[in-house]
Amino acid sequence: MNIVSTSVALLLATASADTGSRKTSNAMDVNMTETAQIQNHPYIGMWVTGDGHVRQELLPDGRYDEARGNRKSAYQGRYEVKGNHIDYWDDTGFTADGEFVDDILYHGGMIFYRQK
Repeated sequence: MNIVSTSVALLLATASADTGSRKTSNAMDVNMTETAQIQNHPYIGMWVTGDGHVRQELLPDGRYDEARGNRKSAYQGRYEVKGNHIDYWDDTGFTADGEFVDDILYHGGMIFYRQK
């Protein structure tokens, strides 16, 4: 009886591990697809306020890095663009959003221009 119980336990553990790896693989596939979409949107690059005080770089991997004055990387996190709308999730838990209109980014009460 012990051999049968052990065999059943091993079979169940193997099936569970296989299902878990498939779930991880599917999640990775979805994440890669989202990243590929992010890399193709037209807003990747550096965005700067008119006075140059705030500089926000939208990176191709779906991350952003925002500098303020002399403070490099003041805020970092991830972002998603859907159409002309952008959502931000700061690494500290802060969330924000913005809109792109005529190659200008309106975000957090500020106006950003694409750095040329």
